[in-house]
Amino acid sequence: MTKHNNDATRRQILRTGLAVVGGAVAVSGAQAQDKMDPKMVQYQDTPKDGNKCDACVNWEPPASCKIVSGKISPNGWCIAYAPMENKKG
Repeated sequence: MTKHNNDATRRQILRTGLAVVGGAVAVSGAQAQDKMDPKMVQYQDTPKDGNKCDACVNWEPPASCKIVSGKISPNGWCIAYAPMENKKG
């Protein structure tokens, strides 16, 4: 009977492990899909009114954005633009 209980425990451990790994993969996939299409935010490759992507809080050098998908120009702009605070101290 002990062998049967050990087998059940091993199965439970394997199932739990697979569930954890599957959950981690699902979460990382969801995070990658959270970015918006550039058309949704009216992205353009040129600045607007002196505002540009590399001065935005969402900018990720060298050519990415935290919330907009695809390659992003540092000189681009979109309606999600949010200026970085000046760090004076």
